[in-house]
Amino acid sequence: MGEHAESSSSSSSASASASEETKVSRRAPVDWRATGGRVASIVASIVRWVGLIFAALLVIHVIFTVGSANPDNGIVSFVKSWADSLALGFSDLFTPSDEKLRVLVNYGIAAIFWLVLSGILAKIIRRVGGAS
Repeated sequence: MGEHAESSSSSSSASASASEETKVSRRAPVDWRATGGRVASIVASIVRWVGLIFAALLVIHVIFTVGSANPDNGIVSFVKSWADSLALGFSDLFTPSDEKLRVLVNYGIAAIFWLVLSGILAKIIRRVGGAS
């Protein structure tokens, strides 16, 4: 009788482990549309932040120039090198005789360009990706 009880309990534990395996191996269905929307939202946010950082570098360069910052300073030269690259074709769009006014207008327009461009791209990415 003792053997019968042991075989009965071992068979019930085997069936219990089999049912646990089926429970563990079953996964919830993935909602790919929602996942794509989340990924699109993250990518759009990154694009928006990159545009904001580019615009901030251009504005900081304008502040340094208008404020007559020391051009030999490491921070000022670092910001100027990035701003010159980010200004694209805007750095010589207008050529007034005053250097400070030239930097203010041209680099200011470039900063606005980056803000608008990153906003438009972020909106397109969200719409295409299915995010709201």
